[in-house]
Amino acid sequence: MNNNTRSEPPVPDTSASSAAASASWGELFDRRNIWRALALTGGVALHAINVHIVTTILPSVVRDIGGLDYYAWNITLFVAASIVGSALTSKLLDLLGARPTYLLALLVFVAGSLICAAAPQMLWMLAGRSVQGLGGGLLAALGYALIRVVFAPRLWSRAVALVSGMWGIATLLGPAVGGIFAESGNWRLAFWALLPVALLQALIVTMQLRGRGTAPVTGGSLPAFRIALLTASVLAIALAGQVQEPLWQIGGIVIGVLLAVWMARLDSRMRRAGATTVFPKGTYQPGSVMGKLFACVALLTIATTTEIFVPYFLQVIHGQPPLLAGYMTAAMAGGWSAASLISSGRSGASADRMVRSGPLIMAMALLALGVLLPQPPDLSPLLPWLQVLALAGAGLGVGLGWPHLLTRVLQSAERGEENLASSSITTAQLYAMAVGAALAGVAANGAGLVQPGGVEGAQMAARWLFAVFAAAPLLAAWLTRGLSRQLARSSAAQRSRTVEQGR
Repeated sequence: MNNNTRSEPPVPDTSASSAAASASWGELFDRRNIWRALALTGGVALHAINVHIVTTILPSVVRDIGGLDYYAWNITLFVAASIVGSALTSKLLDLLGARPTYLLALLVFVAGSLICAAAPQMLWMLAGRSVQGLGGGLLAALGYALIRVVFAPRLWSRAVALVSGMWGIATLLGPAVGGIFAESGNWRLAFWALLPVALLQALIVTMQLRGRGTAPVTGGSLPAFRIALLTASVLAIALAGQVQEPLWQIGGIVIGVLLAVWMARLDSRMRRAGATTVFPKGTYQPGSVMGKLFACVALLTIATTTEIFVPYFLQVIHGQPPLLAGYMTAAMAGGWSAASLISSGRSGASADRMVRSGPLIMAMALLALGVLLPQPPDLSPLLPWLQVLALAGAGLGVGLGWPHLLTRVLQSAERGEENLASSSITTAQLYAMAVGAALAGVAANGAGLVQPGGVEGAQMAARWLFAVFAAAPLLAAWLTRGLSRQLARSSAAQRSRTVEQGR
């Protein structure tokens, strides 16, 4: 790869012969690429592990500095700020280039960690979490955005799988690390412990992204108002998931959706005017390739948010201890990561089958959880193993097609929108997480989680939650029908336009 990272991206070719040239893991991890891979995945790992560490230590934080009433705001503000960071990534790459943007993201993340570590009261903690979220959103988006900058196209699916796999690793490591600091009574050290890792990551980025900047390719000013609308939409939806009254829950979701629709209409209007947009061309068109790809990413992400209630169901219905319930739940993330790593080497017709079959497998696994989790614990000694298997199956259903969905997003980007398309993946995921969490809260509470509550309420909630959310991957499976043929036609048209422009 030459040192000019703003060379024009290759025109995608979705033919079987081209797809068959996908690279092996050995090529991704060879002496030339291994440090580049660490440069991309290290920031995502730092962000992801921090998410799980903080979730684990928050009870200790509240016991020390108070602020129980603002407990949930630690997550809400972090997610909202992360969306702002991910939405800013494309513009920062255009203005600053790859290495300065990455170092800026690390600096912001470290600043937020220091504020959290020194927080004397909850308001300072919330401020630190907001700053952390801004830097974390940038880091998460850069993990995907720089794949097309750092690696050759044949390595993209492997790199996507590797970046996605960091979340699975974080799910396993984060609670354990956070638990160590929480049980020792030194929760502040959990934030300080992130600083040496961030420094090491900065050194790797400085060496590996040297000379790999991106020149400005998009004009116009920063879409600040549209990003603010998207953030407000997330806050409204996230808050809806934190209240108990169904009317307020539904009202918050409706307000959030209306704000998102307003943002989408403004974004489409600004595109026609030639201004900078938040999402790439075609995102708001359900029948387009890009629209279907982002819809599948959002639907599969929404379906995974059922995970947030699994530890509660395992503890209340089956009497599992918190640590064991947490690690049983981690089977979903483990299945996602394992399937992504295994499937990333597939190409052509095999990759198409995984994109189509993955959502169906996930839907079946969610339906199985709707049957297995409400069962009485003394039904069978095999029941916990079957529950873990179903959780892993749900994650596997996402992971099978995930590298290929995201690679197709990178391939389908219009000329000049490569940064925007890749960084928008994280924005779409974070938004879908907020929507899914709110909808999961509404579904579980409406099914009886709070009233009648207890074991009976948890059993009723488990049945309805997984049955309702199985519709999301089924819709994603329907959207993938004929997607590869549509992508091939779109690629052929793009190649034709490129030839005409060349003349």
